[in-house]
Amino acid sequence: MKIKIQLRNLHKSFGKKIILNGLDLDVYDKESFVVIGPSGVGKSVLLKCMLGLLPIDIGSIIVDGEETARLTGKKRNEFLKKFAIVFQGGALFDSLKIWENVAFGLIQGQGMPVAQAKKLAIEKLELVGMSAAVGEQRPNELSGGMQKRVAIARAIVMEPEVLLFDEPTAGLDPITADLINQLIRRCHKELNITTFTITHDMSTVHTIADRVGMLNEGKIIWQGTLKEMAKADNHFVQQFIYQQRFED
Repeated sequence: MKIKIQLRNLHKSFGKKIILNGLDLDVYDKESFVVIGPSGVGKSVLLKCMLGLLPIDIGSIIVDGEETARLTGKKRNEFLKKFAIVFQGGALFDSLKIWENVAFGLIQGQGMPVAQAKKLAIEKLELVGMSAAVGEQRPNELSGGMQKRVAIARAIVMEPEVLLFDEPTAGLDPITADLINQLIRRCHKELNITTFTITHDMSTVHTIADRVGMLNEGKIIWQGTLKEMAKADNHFVQQFIYQQRFED
């Protein structure tokens, strides 16, 4: 299988606090990879380092065979076009209509004519199960689950090669969370792209993951398929799974 993303010897600290400590990971093209771990272990920092939103201290981030960790200017902008992210809170613009939120990157980033951008935005809203009428509403008129769908539509309208999810079910009730998980899986299959998700929710893992990696003490200490995870001879993996079952 082709490797889409290679992370090598990543180090990231904030003062004396070590977050990433020599992390290595390969993410294959067109797979759904999920990083698990408890809150505060550094999952969001890893995501931000991958995108260049946070500079790494040491290490290498290779995408499609190209080193990207220290890109600047036009080269960095070209690199970022390969990615789209669905933030934990949705990060929608309250002052804009729903379709304007979805079309924002097309209009402001690519200079696409408004009519064309609106047409594409409505198409993507329908893809995530929302009607054109919803496109005329504003974020504060929608539930948390519907806002999450809008955030996904906004991400996929950019036609990324890699779609990133930051705790996609955080703050959602179990039924809505399951619907979002099913939507993520459907988008992954229908769009035929690479997805990279960070979560502490095992329901998300079981629904969307092709492979799973466990983050602990700044490193990926275990990785494998769902079947392999159930039999993993790793104390931290089994403890995490057990705690999730207990909490559920």
